[in-house]
Amino acid sequence: MSGFSSDPGFAERRARARIELDAIDPAKGAAPDASDPLRRGWFEAVYALAENDAARVPWANLSPHPLTRSFVDLQIRGLEGLCALDVGCGLGDNAECFSAAGADVTAFDLVEEAVQWAKRRFPDSKVAYSAEDLFKVPPEWREKFDLVHECYTLQALAPELLPKALAALASLLAPDGKLLVIARARDEDAPASGPPWPLPPSIFAEAERHGLRRIVIEDIAATAEVPIRHWRALLRRSDAA
Repeated sequence: MSGFSSDPGFAERRARARIELDAIDPAKGAAPDASDPLRRGWFEAVYALAENDAARVPWANLSPHPLTRSFVDLQIRGLEGLCALDVGCGLGDNAECFSAAGADVTAFDLVEEAVQWAKRRFPDSKVAYSAEDLFKVPPEWREKFDLVHECYTLQALAPELLPKALAALASLLAPDGKLLVIARARDEDAPASGPPWPLPPSIFAEAERHGLRRIVIEDIAATAEVPIRHWRALLRRSDAA
């Protein structure tokens, strides 16, 4: 993905980091540690070992995800004044993309160091950053957001946690609120070793069971910019007219 071509050593440092981080990930090739189902310990280790080098954070490309950026660019009516939430914000690029388009953005990550890093990168940001757990968000966030953006959070969860995660995401949507999902995709019967665990088509039927109606689901083939098949889906609270 784009965003770091000006740093000739970035790709090499990332490749080395992936090997090192996979070696300490208890979920790699197995089920996550039952005592740490969200893999908090591993995510905290990623940021601790990065030592302020974004190349060592596998999902940090120092630019918005291309599918997030193009979604924002396609919003003919704009995002001005929209109350938006960025889930799993990492170093803040996606949150800042929505903010630059005029949205009133709240963003959170499971890891405090990720949030602090985002704040250091964007010291004049209008985004409200905080460290939170998707399953224990502040009560005042319930039914608050016009748009919730999740990029790569669902695929980072073990499949058995997905129903609970979808219910949590649905609970954050205001009436007529929308959820934007961006994730790696796989066929229903394809192997799902992870992490990450690419999402099968049945994820959208599961989303409907949690009150999320499909607006559009894009099955996006691999490209030079996004070299792995992805879903980009826009879902709406099913109690909306």
